[in-house]
Amino acid sequence: MQVPEFAPQPSQVLYVAVADHVAARIAAGDLKPGVRLPAERDLAVEYGTSYVTMRRATSVLRERGLIVTVHGRGTFVAEHPQE
Repeated sequence: MQVPEFAPQPSQVLYVAVADHVAARIAAGDLKPGVRLPAERDLAVEYGTSYVTMRRATSVLRERGLIVTVHGRGTFVAEHPQE
């Protein structure tokens, strides 16, 4: 499964669009369970968003059970993503 290019719709909330795109990358196997995600600041640059937007997006992904954050180690794709 190929992940479409990130192109949020004008009617979409940006942080939700980012979270949906990262979720699609996880579902497609582009981001595999246990893989460490880049720092939120680096992801913000990759997605062309602000750091605050990326923080909100990662919060949504944590709520969905798709990623876990380990203090002092980083943020990882969950071993058993819930979506």
